[in-house]
Amino acid sequence: MTDVVRDGYSDGVVDCNPTDNPTLESIAAERYSRRQTLFGGISAIAAASFGGLLLTACGSDNDAPVVNAGANGQSSSGKLVTLAGTATDKDALTVSWTQVSGPTVTLSNANTNSATFIAPAVSAVTPLVFEFKATDDRSKSTTAQTTVTVSPAVLGFTSVAKSLDDVVKVPEGYSVSVLYRLGDPLNAATSAYANNGTDTGFSARGGDHHDGMHYFGLAATGSARDDASNTRGLLVMNHENITQVYLHANGPTSTGGVRPEGEALKEMEAHGVAVVEVARAGSGAWSYVQGSALNRRITPLTPAVFSGPVRGNALLRTRFSPAGTDGRGTINNCANGFTAWGSYLTCEENWAGYFRRATGDDTARGGAAARSVVALKRYGIPEGAGGSYGWASVIPSDATSTIYARWNASATGAAADGTADFRNEPNQFGWVVEIDPYDPTKPPRKRTALGRFGHEGCWPSAFVAGRRPAFYMGDDSRGEYLYKFVSAQPWAAADASASDRLAIGDKYFDAGTLYVAKFNADGTGTWMPLVFGTGPLTAANATYAFADQADVLTNVRLAADALGATKMDRPEWTTINPVTGEMYLTLTNNNASVRPLDGTDAANPRHYNDPKGAANTAQRGNPNGHIVRLRETGDTSEATGFSWDIYLFGADSADSDPANVNLSGLDASNDFSSPDGLWFGRPSNESGQVSPLLWIQTDDGAFTDRTNNQMLVALPGKVGDGGARTITNKGADGATRTQATIVGKTATGATLKRFLVGPKGCEITGIDSTPDGRTLFVNIQHPGEDGGLTALQSSWPATQGGTSSTARPRSATIVITKNDGGVVGL
Repeated sequence: MTDVVRDGYSDGVVDCNPTDNPTLESIAAERYSRRQTLFGGISAIAAASFGGLLLTACGSDNDAPVVNAGANGQSSSGKLVTLAGTATDKDALTVSWTQVSGPTVTLSNANTNSATFIAPAVSAVTPLVFEFKATDDRSKSTTAQTTVTVSPAVLGFTSVAKSLDDVVKVPEGYSVSVLYRLGDPLNAATSAYANNGTDTGFSARGGDHHDGMHYFGLAATGSARDDASNTRGLLVMNHENITQVYLHANGPTSTGGVRPEGEALKEMEAHGVAVVEVARAGSGAWSYVQGSALNRRITPLTPAVFSGPVRGNALLRTRFSPAGTDGRGTINNCANGFTAWGSYLTCEENWAGYFRRATGDDTARGGAAARSVVALKRYGIPEGAGGSYGWASVIPSDATSTIYARWNASATGAAADGTADFRNEPNQFGWVVEIDPYDPTKPPRKRTALGRFGHEGCWPSAFVAGRRPAFYMGDDSRGEYLYKFVSAQPWAAADASASDRLAIGDKYFDAGTLYVAKFNADGTGTWMPLVFGTGPLTAANATYAFADQADVLTNVRLAADALGATKMDRPEWTTINPVTGEMYLTLTNNNASVRPLDGTDAANPRHYNDPKGAANTAQRGNPNGHIVRLRETGDTSEATGFSWDIYLFGADSADSDPANVNLSGLDASNDFSSPDGLWFGRPSNESGQVSPLLWIQTDDGAFTDRTNNQMLVALPGKVGDGGARTITNKGADGATRTQATIVGKTATGATLKRFLVGPKGCEITGIDSTPDGRTLFVNIQHPGEDGGLTALQSSWPATQGGTSSTARPRSATIVITKNDGGVVGL
């Protein structure tokens, strides 16, 4: 700088700073070196100055933060997506992620550099734009954007290979833990399970044969219902049956045909239902809460009440309940259902086998043509039946107790109306039972309007305001039927949050119409009402003279016979596609006696042989089963007509005829046999939206030379996505017969995959998830069922860690999670 003098004025000595503080030029040089890649063609001095130093107020130094939102990316529905941003500045920063466009998602850790979200369910490729913003402590901010392109759902795992190992196997990228086992104590006063046959007190322990279940959310504290909770809830599950040999120190015993009371009591208490509180820790690990006040067991001894049209009818009168209004407990609970008002539906399946009937009882009841004799035989309790486990033989220590005598259904008392014995006790079972999981003080209610048969499950239609809801039910025996109950009351959304849940159950279950299905050869079907006084359902019926509507509901199998309903190949679980509303039904299998070569029909079309093992042992009929689906006319639960096709056929891909047996085109990655459990992902998460996942569980004996039982997951299409097919069936003598049917779209490795294989001797049954779909609960039933104390077939779950064990096997609930935290299956 040059000195300038004007009118006697002087700048003075201007070069008077002797320090080494930086010059403008040196600042520019330093800043340009650091930031030249960000400021391209701007000159060095401009880049430094306009970067914030010289243009800030009062000469302060405040550059805007430098941010980067990361590269654009791709994902698919249900996967966990991580947004990774970077921000730099010499000052302290706050950062945030916000969504700019696309289907709305929930961002986790949105105020950090790395936010996550679950890719939403979409039907087509969809971009989602996110903005990353950094703000310094002087309120200077910078933003950047990134785009994540989301594709429709895919089965995002490699199919699990078939296995004969004694361990639960799941895909790479998933983890399994054991949650709740046979014998686990449900209160603080009950000791740990010794698992050596000496344990008692099963009314406060986990029951056996875990089966259907449902997760009911709990608030963070207390006992309040919270349907959105993903970290704390009640698992309500069925304990269908027992593996008797493992419950006792040396197996079951009897003396002169009389069972010990202690053994019989233990066996009874191991049946029924459990309500178990479960919780997820901050680490992500799940455990059951042993001391929860909400834990309870509902066994064959728990007080229950009857509700609906059969309550108080003479058919329910017993020595225990002369009025026909009360019962004791529930038994052989298989699949399940739920309601929109927060209650659990458990279903009594193979209950008939527990009853004894003495030789000569037909005569005592009035002969072979007597109405009660006809009904008992139709339900599988013939004269001379011994009764499973021999409970009726027990001589109780309390002479007034009838908890064992009730299993003797013989007419022994003087009173013709049955109030002096238990001749009518079989009529107290075979119902759908409603339970309030949140209120231990409320006794279960048996819903008689839904009919009495071998209930597998009871799955609801969608609950649509102003429309009467329906509940779909299979009768699990070969040659039995598919039913639907339609409530008399249209759904009112306010009832979903009512505090007295069983009172709401009274409203929707105590009145309505029960229907049975008839499948026509052309792919249509009819729901036929089971109403007394219509068609053959009258006192004039030659096979069975119906007395009233209570009689029709109590003996609904006879009523369905009279209407000519379609006999199915062992109808089991039902479920509803939450997007299309279509109903799916597993038809587990059939044998040649019930489904002979000349006895097939369009809905049950196959008769074939699936040879088993090295000896090629013949298995004829429909040993591998299939899954049928239907769409209600007008897409309403109130419909009396439907269209149908067969979604999927079980088959051994290695040796089955692709033209006539393996009709779904299964291969080694997805072949299966005997479908049983069936469940769609919850509509509260991506696995139940747009293209919902269908989970398929097997209960098989025909395919166990190839693999232990398994669970598959599918992306199914819709009714009508395939077409008509005519197949040729072949009998044992070489005779052939053609059968027309309607087949769904062929499965592929992209639409059907094996997700899980269980341990030895087990059945895979029972499934639900948390509302977010990121935790899956699955039941492993009766591992090692075909073994014994001296020759264990399985020691699972003690073997789950991969080590050998000599422990007795135990049924158990497992937890499956995706290691990256995404939605299970996607």
